[in-house]
Amino acid sequence: MDEHLAALRERLKSRIDFLRGDFTLASGKKSDFYINGKTTTLRPDALNHAARIFISLMRPARPDRVGGLTLGADALIGAITALSFDLGPPLEGFIVRKEPKGHGTGQWIEGPELLPGQRVAIIEDVVTTGGSSLKAVERARISQPKAEIVGVYALVDRLDGGGELLAGLGIPLVAVFTKDDLV
Repeated sequence: MDEHLAALRERLKSRIDFLRGDFTLASGKKSDFYINGKTTTLRPDALNHAARIFISLMRPARPDRVGGLTLGADALIGAITALSFDLGPPLEGFIVRKEPKGHGTGQWIEGPELLPGQRVAIIEDVVTTGGSSLKAVERARISQPKAEIVGVYALVDRLDGGGELLAGLGIPLVAVFTKDDLV
């Protein structure tokens, strides 16, 4: 696992994926750096490393499903579900829309239906205040109140309060890296 962590850390620290400047984050907060998780996870080598790391980190929680808010989680969810077929146990995925589908069934969640008693891991690329994670958790709980959220798993925790927000709800945040590992 160390080789996957080292390769992924180097990718995230690259000038392409880790930017310095003046940025407004999804949370509305200002920051002098930006971690572009999508630039990382849309590269085949980095996505393969990340999926293997996530599967390893999630094993103790024994999730049945992995899901998260579009767009940051999409590539990760796809890679984790595909790789889990070979590494086991197989995990089904789902994607939470930012707003309900505007036609057809008007769904918030895409993918196989969440079932009562399923253990759910929420996937994120970068966690700041935890707002996106919370939206995904809430939508999963609305969709299937009897499913159990076993944790939020993130590529990077910016250490800006997301972990505390989730802990207050009894949901652990497990991050591959924190901003301190990258800055």
